[in-house]
Amino acid sequence: MKKSIYLFAIAATSLITMTACGQDKSKRPSPPAKATVTTTKGTTITIDYSQPSVKGRTIGKEIAAFGEVWRTGANEATTFEVSKDVTIGGKKLAAGKYGLYTIPGEKEWTIIFNKKTDLWGSNGYKESEDALRTVSTPTKSATLAEKMTFSIVPSGTVSLMWGDVKVDFKID
Repeated sequence: MKKSIYLFAIAATSLITMTACGQDKSKRPSPPAKATVTTTKGTTITIDYSQPSVKGRTIGKEIAAFGEVWRTGANEATTFEVSKDVTIGGKKLAAGKYGLYTIPGEKEWTIIFNKKTDLWGSNGYKESEDALRTVSTPTKSATLAEKMTFSIVPSGTVSLMWGDVKVDFKID
């Protein structure tokens, strides 16, 4: 009897693990998205993220709290990858893949490129792992974006749009 219970427990655990690993991420409330562009200078920039929705909440209060490190998306940490060394806000960032975090604020957003890319959200985030930090001034977006969206233009400007907020930073 004990052996049967033990085998059942192993089988049930295996089934749960296979189901979780095989989950269709596009069916999540915050679906995955990707923004990729090759700039006019030949640098490929890729941002891999999940798109949280505003759902009537206030950015800075009920979601993406002002003054706190935020994963800049939903689910797994957002990743930012550049194919060549770049400059952001006058600071050098080596080619590679980074976790992209922000500290939202009413008057400025801190954009953070962290060496850790495999975190769930911002759980386990450590400032000591930051490769670069830069500051951007948010503006009011011309259109309302229910789902958080990144866009990148060939000149190297990256835009985060969410609700009525737009945050830009330039990749040189």
